[in-house]
Amino acid sequence: MAQQPVFDHNEERAAEGFVDDVTGAAEREEAHRERGTSRPITVVGNPVLHKECKDVTEFDDKLAQLVDDMFASQRTAEGVGLAANQIGVDLKVFVYDCLDDEGVRHVGVVCNPVLDDLPVERRVLDDSNEGCLSVPGAYAELARPDYAVVRGQDIEGNPIVVQGTGYFARCLQHETDHLYGYLYIDRLSKRDRKDALKQMAEREPRYPVVAND
Repeated sequence: MAQQPVFDHNEERAAEGFVDDVTGAAEREEAHRERGTSRPITVVGNPVLHKECKDVTEFDDKLAQLVDDMFASQRTAEGVGLAANQIGVDLKVFVYDCLDDEGVRHVGVVCNPVLDDLPVERRVLDDSNEGCLSVPGAYAELARPDYAVVRGQDIEGNPIVVQGTGYFARCLQHETDHLYGYLYIDRLSKRDRKDALKQMAEREPRYPVVAND
């Protein structure tokens, strides 16, 4: 089956009221990243990761610089999503640069995200492996819906709605969780959480991290 043309994909999303995070994805990510400075990643155990973050209330140059730094940090760590508290900032904002299961690249920013409750017919669970930059080197299967809708604001404070399927849906749920104080390992059984932490302890991070005191 041939891949659906990108312009058709964008037109469909716009008609449904979802943000266009596909057009110019590579250029937008590069612009953010080149303006930003990469920061080390906080890891499990750091207090900022284990509490709900503060709402973004000022959509100013300081927020814009934070977003640029987040894109730079995400690229250094080779991640597909990054929440502000993963670089030690107590604010509800995350960035993403993620492919969906159709191979379409999505790049964007969401402030003050809230996940929609899905109707029963859309709650099809996918139990793929999941990892986290704040739990470096560890992976575990975790069942999540394979479709997600996140409502929030863009970098200028305008309301936006982002939808994702497959791997991108997992990313949206994972990053929103971060901003409410949850890591993916918090959703695992005690046994699987212990195994993930063991994996982390046995492997050296491939990117700079903030050591816990």
